[in-house]
Amino acid sequence: MALQPKKGFRSGVDAVLLAAAVPARPGQRVLELGCGVGVASLCLNARVGGLHLTGVELQENYAELARQNATAAGAEMRVYASDLMALPADLRQQQFDHVLANPPYYAAGSRQLAKDTGRETALGEATPMRKWIEVAAKRLAPKGYATFIQRTDRLADMLGPMAEHLGSLEIQPLAPRAGRESHLVILRGRKDGRAPLCMHPPLIMHEGAVHLNDAEDYQTWAVDVLRNGHPLPLR
Repeated sequence: MALQPKKGFRSGVDAVLLAAAVPARPGQRVLELGCGVGVASLCLNARVGGLHLTGVELQENYAELARQNATAAGAEMRVYASDLMALPADLRQQQFDHVLANPPYYAAGSRQLAKDTGRETALGEATPMRKWIEVAAKRLAPKGYATFIQRTDRLADMLGPMAEHLGSLEIQPLAPRAGRESHLVILRGRKDGRAPLCMHPPLIMHEGAVHLNDAEDYQTWAVDVLRNGHPLPLR
């Protein structure tokens, strides 16, 4: 169980889904932008093992929790308390096989601000989405992958910048139930990739048209990802 703040932004299912979508192999170098308390990176390391993890987190208290979580998990993870627009000089000299991120979901001015500063920093966009993608692409080694999770209504803000800086783009919609609209998407691109854009069929999270009782009703693939540490089956 990861340490998380009592109040403020707390990681959930989204971080696990993001980690499951990263096609990492043992021994590779992984950078997470906006890593929070490190949940996504540490979930990825639990599945793959032997990764060299680096995290960047704007809020020092969250960054410190990420360091403690990495130590508790026995993971090799260096966490920088830094704005992604002003990365430390040594980090700007490094390249990674994978960059992952869960950028803030809400565009500036699109909603009422959260009362908690930590939660607002995590959810409310201060750095434009384009910049998240540009920084991710710069830090990738040739043929490296960038993987993001984002709200479906921000897809238009991401596809243009991703197409400018990455290739072999893949979009994986995630829908809560059959017949329901997708609220989340996984987006993946490859540095120097040349494959055409691929839109995968939606992955349905839950069984049935509605939630009937308090019992868990995840689809089998979702149970495998969320409970058993399996990779997310992009299809």
